Amino acid sequence: MYRDVQFRTSLYRKKDAMTTIPFTHARAKLSELFTEVCTKGERIVVERHGHERVAIVPIGDIEALERLRDQRDIALAEAALNESEDRIPWDEVKKELGL
Repeated sequence: MYRDVQFRTSLYRKKDAMTTIPFTHARAKLSELFTEVCTKGERIVVERHGHERVAIVPIGDIEALERLRDQRDIALAEAALNESEDRIPWDEVKKELGL
């Protein structure tokens, strides 16, 4: 459920831990939004034509997302290695390819 955010106009809505604002207001208030994200850890979703398009988030959120993605990729790679029964040794592959 959206609710008005006190430090902004009524055009800004709060949903869960993120504030949603129209693109035109984000453009006009970029410096203020940057400060909110940096100092308070706010997460700002910018919408255009009624659709959520981008988010302005603290860099720590992006770093955490990257760590999660790396962990997922490692788990998927390990699962793929474990599921492969017909492994060909690297030396045989090089020999077949003339390397």
